[in-house]
Amino acid sequence: MFSTSFILGLLGSLSLVVVYRCRIYQHELRVKEIVTANGCLPPRKWCSAWPLGLDLLVKAFEYDRRQQILKFFLEVVARSGTTFEQSLLFAHGIDTIEPRNIQALLSTQFTDFGLGLRPQTFSPLLGSGIFTQDGTPWRHSRELLRPQFMTNRLSNFDQIKAAVEDLISSNPANDIVDLQPLFFRLTFETTLFLLFGQDLSTVKSKDAFGQESDFADAFNLAQGYLAKRGRLCDLYWLLGGKEFRRACTVCHEFFDDAVQHALDRAAMSTKPNVGERTGPYDRKALRDQCLNILLAGRDTTACCLTWTLRLLGQHPRVLSRLRAEISDTIRVGPEAQAPTITQLKTFTYLSLVIKEVLRLYPSVPVNSCTAIRTTTLPTGGGPTGTSPILVRKGEAVGYCVYAMHRRKDIYGPDADKFRPERWENDELDNVGWVYLPFNGGPRVCLGQEFAMLEAKYTVVRLLETFEHIEAGADRFDRAVGEERQVLTLVVRMDVKLG
Repeated sequence: MFSTSFILGLLGSLSLVVVYRCRIYQHELRVKEIVTANGCLPPRKWCSAWPLGLDLLVKAFEYDRRQQILKFFLEVVARSGTTFEQSLLFAHGIDTIEPRNIQALLSTQFTDFGLGLRPQTFSPLLGSGIFTQDGTPWRHSRELLRPQFMTNRLSNFDQIKAAVEDLISSNPANDIVDLQPLFFRLTFETTLFLLFGQDLSTVKSKDAFGQESDFADAFNLAQGYLAKRGRLCDLYWLLGGKEFRRACTVCHEFFDDAVQHALDRAAMSTKPNVGERTGPYDRKALRDQCLNILLAGRDTTACCLTWTLRLLGQHPRVLSRLRAEISDTIRVGPEAQAPTITQLKTFTYLSLVIKEVLRLYPSVPVNSCTAIRTTTLPTGGGPTGTSPILVRKGEAVGYCVYAMHRRKDIYGPDADKFRPERWENDELDNVGWVYLPFNGGPRVCLGQEFAMLEAKYTVVRLLETFEHIEAGADRFDRAVGEERQVLTLVVRMDVKLG
């Protein structure tokens, strides 16, 4: 016969099963209520032909190897629609480029969504910072960092000017120059000044410039890993290894030294207790926040500048009109005049040029959120793709700003072309959520004003200093003859000089 303890254990296990099944049943009833109340209909399935989406995963890695992953995303959207259900490696989610859905994710239903797997996926490099935090920690970080972009504007502008002059003086006219690494160095210096109040040569106590090169290589490599880990969803942990860990270590050591140097300097100033109040955990927090801000301040603006100069070199008409606008206001040539902040605000066509660059090449082209509760999105379901859709708790919703910015039904038949004039004469009235180069809602970019000031000043100084600017030989895929890009967390140009 069975013992009493065995029977009691069996009854306990059965009770747990019953409770679990009841909870599932109650949850499904709640889901049905949400579906009925909102008129939800299922979205289209994506265009995968193999189980688990393996054919598209293989294709994605192939396009990534050819450095055309964004072209792959455009093809998937063209075949699957502007909102569709994705099933990849046992994970289900939604992909969308519908402005109303993106507005819901970032603004009107902001509290329904969080970062999902991003903290775990990105933490080996970025730790716990403003881009890997949700909830109260994120709000605290945002309020902590906001003053950095609001104060010392004149000092920050002076540093931008000094860094741009260094770039100009080190590159004589009539030379073939790869501007992309120079722009990355420029924005690295200005972001360090924003963070520490010192330029690159004084932030570090030893060989700052040599270490910056090592850091840049490691930071770019680590970002590449983060992007690939993100595409694997729940299986992000499969990508890592010694190379990735070493790159993260190089980045951490660089900023550990920079933070310590800043604390030592503060301890010697009029605030002698700063170092004493900051313990080892706080030092890591400072390093994490610095890496997060560097990602935004260095990479996004450097990419914007690179694409801007490339497109201007390819479009002589736009370049000529922009030069005319600049020369109408300030002196150009050997005795060129550096523009003031006030003058930069008067360059209307320059603003349109950069706006159009960020439309075609948004610095962060792909992003995602995850539902923290079962909720809905306003459109994408049913035969017409206009009904609300259900998003279950834990499901990710990916959105590709790069693809949305190239929708021909929004921007016209030439949506994939560079035409700054499309922003003139109210051609795009009330653009709203169809244009998101700086994200939107509560997580809108804190540093967009700083970034635009830096980009505008750099472009003006280059155009007024160098009489001829031409696009060099872009690197193309020999098989298809199309543009190649490097997609980490930002979209960089793949350049080949010669």
